[in-house]
Amino acid sequence: MTEQTLDVTGLKCPLPILKAKKALAVLETGDVLTVLATDVGAPDDFAAFCRQTGHVLLESSQEGDVFKLVLKHR
Repeated sequence: MTEQTLDVTGLKCPLPILKAKKALAVLETGDVLTVLATDVGAPDDFAAFCRQTGHVLLESSQEGDVFKLVLKHR
């Protein structure tokens, strides 16, 4: 299992989702991608993205201004 971190802090929608989609494209089933974002819409955006694509949102948390979103590749 591979674990990667994608830092998209400072980027606004739709860039965090687009960059995460690109990062997930090279990962395999069961791999984990941790996304760090500052866009206030990121938690809702990633929840919707996972529902639509079949990836699993393992964690959605916030520390200060940074959202941590952990996705498991479908």
